[in-house]
Amino acid sequence: MTTDRTPWDQPARLASLAIAGLVVYVLIDAALRVLEPQFSLLRNAESDYGNGGFAWLMDLNFLLRGVASLAVVLALAALVRPVGVVCLGLGLLIVWAVTSGLLAFFPDDLAGAPVTTAGRVHLLLALVAFAAMSVGAVIVAYALRRDAAWRPAAPILLGLAVAGLVALPLVGRPPLRGDLGLFERLFLGIEFAWLLVAAAWARRMAGTAPPARV
Repeated sequence: MTTDRTPWDQPARLASLAIAGLVVYVLIDAALRVLEPQFSLLRNAESDYGNGGFAWLMDLNFLLRGVASLAVVLALAALVRPVGVVCLGLGLLIVWAVTSGLLAFFPDDLAGAPVTTAGRVHLLLALVAFAAMSVGAVIVAYALRRDAAWRPAAPILLGLAVAGLVALPLVGRPPLRGDLGLFERLFLGIEFAWLLVAAAWARRMAGTAPPARV
């Protein structure tokens, strides 16, 4: 029996899985906004949905974020050999994926509520995840500029990565008092856009060329 599959079918499938996962994540977030109207988009962190009546749905979203992000990393690793500095960048993106998934098991503490061990762990995981994603995205995007096949997408990826790096401090110290939710969602929106662009370009590139050494 013969097959038309090429070695690049797998990264294409991984990229498609990532895109679908990220789109579903956004849809679940939108559904949670309707299902949990007591949480403000401006003041409440996204993680606060994990304390409501639909906490299981937010936990599912954390796991989905981890799986979708890992799929992006695996697709990139298959198309761009993870050597040199890009290996560090991909490693940081893996840290983001793993810590994002772990958030599902440690609910955060609502503002004004007693501090719990789970809440402390959640905050630590979130800080590690956000820092790893923002730095890893910059490293990978910068490295991809040296690959002719990725050159059209590299400026977009680098621009989004730099924007995420700039937005990161605003999450920890919002310039507008009480608007943590606004700046956290701004940061997540930028990083999700980065992941979507990377996945979309990886799916386009799959099957067109062997991995480049960057």
